[in-house]
Amino acid sequence: MCPLFKDVFKYHWKDESQHVVLDELEWKDEHARLSPAERDQSVNDLIALVAAVDGILQAQSASDAGYFIGNVVRSFSVEEAAQIKISVLSAYRWQYIISGVQHPHFGRLLTGMTTPAQMSRIQTALAPIMNS
Repeated sequence: MCPLFKDVFKYHWKDESQHVVLDELEWKDEHARLSPAERDQSVNDLIALVAAVDGILQAQSASDAGYFIGNVVRSFSVEEAAQIKISVLSAYRWQYIISGVQHPHFGRLLTGMTTPAQMSRIQTALAPIMNS
């Protein structure tokens, strides 16, 4: 790898790591200020946010897969086209939702800030995304 490119990645990684630390501190601080009812509403907000992001990913992946299918030299069968669409959506979900949700540190933080009932609601809402 080019040394300059390596440095760019290294310093970008360091900068993003600092954001993660600050975000965690802010998250904990905000959590401490919320009442139980506000925390429960925050779980609803989190579920709605993930659903909205997933809706965007579904629309974008359908558009991108359609563009790919329409611009490749060869043609695809109906089954192949369907599999391409499923694969693109799966990749987008992994990139923007699943990889973060499955990160052990995030999981520990979220579990520590929610009740078992709230975690159950989150897991139920995530199940269709995680199992697709």
